[in-house]
Amino acid sequence: MKALLWLLLAAGLMGNVFVNMMVGEGVKQILLSVACGTGALAAAAGLWLTRERRA
Repeated sequence: MKALLWLLLAAGLMGNVFVNMMVGEGVKQILLSVACGTGALAAAAGLWLTRERRA
């Protein structure tokens, strides 16, 4: 489970960099960037919720 979340986080971050470099300005770039960012934030939240808690 954690490996999949790490993979999704990395893919979201790399996708966001790719979108910002390769896609032209406009609505398309904004929508793709928001989608990548949302995926990365969701993966980061999942990793944070599944962390080991120390007493």
